[in-house]
Amino acid sequence: MLTRLSIVGGVFIVTIALLTSTSLTGALACPFCAAVSQTFSQEIESMDAAVIAKLVEAPAPTAEGAGVEATFEITQVLKGKEFLGDTKTIKSLYYGEGRQGRQFLLLGTEPGNLMWSTPTLLTDRGVKYINDVLKLPAKGNERYVFFQDYLEDEDEMLARDAFDEFALAPYSVLHELKPKLKHDQLVKWIQTPDVATNRRRLYFTMLGVCGNKDDLPMLEEKLKAEDRTGKSGLDALIGCYLTLAGPDGLPLIEKQFLGNPEAEYADTYAAIQALRFHGSETDIIPKERLLKSLHLMLDRPPLADLVIADLARWEDWSVIDKLVKLFKEADDETSWVRVPVIRYLMACPKPEAKQYLLELEKIDPDAMKRAQTFFPFQSNAVPTRADGEKMAQDELLAMAEVDDNQLPPEADSQPTAKVEPTAQPESGKIGQQTAMAKPTIVRDQSSRAGDRALAAAITAEPGSNSTEATSVGILQRIFSTAIPLAMTFALMLGISGILWNPANKTSL
Repeated sequence: MLTRLSIVGGVFIVTIALLTSTSLTGALACPFCAAVSQTFSQEIESMDAAVIAKLVEAPAPTAEGAGVEATFEITQVLKGKEFLGDTKTIKSLYYGEGRQGRQFLLLGTEPGNLMWSTPTLLTDRGVKYINDVLKLPAKGNERYVFFQDYLEDEDEMLARDAFDEFALAPYSVLHELKPKLKHDQLVKWIQTPDVATNRRRLYFTMLGVCGNKDDLPMLEEKLKAEDRTGKSGLDALIGCYLTLAGPDGLPLIEKQFLGNPEAEYADTYAAIQALRFHGSETDIIPKERLLKSLHLMLDRPPLADLVIADLARWEDWSVIDKLVKLFKEADDETSWVRVPVIRYLMACPKPEAKQYLLELEKIDPDAMKRAQTFFPFQSNAVPTRADGEKMAQDELLAMAEVDDNQLPPEADSQPTAKVEPTAQPESGKIGQQTAMAKPTIVRDQSSRAGDRALAAAITAEPGSNSTEATSVGILQRIFSTAIPLAMTFALMLGISGILWNPANKTSL
């Protein structure tokens, strides 16, 4: 149970940190990729000591499979020589049946009384790999030319580490590396069925940098594939296709996914993610053309809520009447469209938006309450009722709820229920720009203004269609106290899990 809590706590903390960091420093290198774990470089950097050691003595494993204390002889000190002094052997918990002479990576913390992590088994190539990695410059082409040679390596541990290095790299690295990217090798990996989906996403991203229009037929074939394997990594596939095809590629995406009522939810969501990426991070396709594609989702009421926030962020107020109509015609299967419509109206600067808010509140006051209280820390936006009275803040907060459909879809799986996507942060460094973007990206003024409009709608800053709340509800105070405590507790559990097995790698 403790292990499960430590994992959940660690993921929660990393998610919060990445959401905060991304807003400050830019998006992750590949918007469709997720690093599997910390890289060797990150692990060694975060510890006080790191050694290569061989197993010299291991007690017989217990019947319960619990760890036993084993003795290791240090063969190479990678880091922390000042803490080790003349130490020749160290002890650490070891799991499984040990074979003397095998080499391991061990990481230590707490100088003066070093505690060692679970040992990570290394091959001879693995030992050489780690030594070579530690000699690489922290930035620059040389580093990633090296890792490119280990993508899909026969040693799975090395292949995974190389993938993680690329997944966490700033996008500028890929453009700088463009002349040395191995185009034909990328195409081969993309066409290999048993390549992991997460890695396939990276290869699509890299192909978007070094590919050309000659690759379009192959990509189109995959977009039209009937089986799930052919469309593996669909979000990155669509992003790559649109990068190479430009606006001319949108009709196919509209026909296959956005305007197709028979398209599966996972496929439709993947297409929206790709368009969202291009609208926020590139100027390959004019934003007006992307919006035209997103408008098709408003003709699919059960999924219309997926794009309403994007329309507001990009300041597309041309569909205000259509959204109000969706709100009024919503039934049990499409009722979740109502809260996004309210938030859209709160951000809209048109004078009729405020009148629509008063009208829609009478139709569904609960939706108005949920729209106001979904972000209890920030939401002070409380529209005035038609009779001039403000909605009581404690009443609003009491109605706060997060529906199941707010959870993001599982990666690489087909959702079984309707969900509303959220940002997908994963562990890793923060890049300078999002992968597949052009080398120089400048967001236009309308995008930034749209972001400010959405923020105003949530925080009730001047300019939004809302008025300031007169008080802070009890539930909000409880949240503001309890959440930091919960985060601290989760962090402690996460650290405890990382300390004893930072890489989550086997010692067998």
